[in-house]
Amino acid sequence: MANRPDALSLVVYSGAYDKVHYALVLASGALALGSRATLFFTMDGCRALVKPDASGAHAWRRLALSQPTAENFRDGGAMDDAFKRRNLADFEQLLAACVELRARFIVCDLGLKARGLAAADLRSDVPLEIAGVATLLEDASKTGAMLFI
Repeated sequence: MANRPDALSLVVYSGAYDKVHYALVLASGALALGSRATLFFTMDGCRALVKPDASGAHAWRRLALSQPTAENFRDGGAMDDAFKRRNLADFEQLLAACVELRARFIVCDLGLKARGLAAADLRSDVPLEIAGVATLLEDASKTGAMLFI
């Protein structure tokens, strides 16, 4: 696949579970093919990386979906559970694959502040950088692709 981008930059703006999940699918796929991948979480997308609550439940499980589904899933957790039953990669598997394959995770400082979040609210098991748009643009490749999700 000589025509593929050498790097994939994903702006994860949406806080909808299905969109964040697919951003992880795209990033892990690019990494598996040998391309670099950067995930830039901003605005409601930042909520997908909030650390688990006191009971250990991941915050992304409470994310809404971008649109109704035939299965009428109530939230991201219900959709993720269905993915597991269907032997599809779930959120935690994809996130772990991205970490293992060395995706770059940038969380937008402006996005955090706009949503009333702080770096201390985020997961510690993912190598997150708090930075801004300039860092994303500096990281982007002239021969890469940038997608807004």
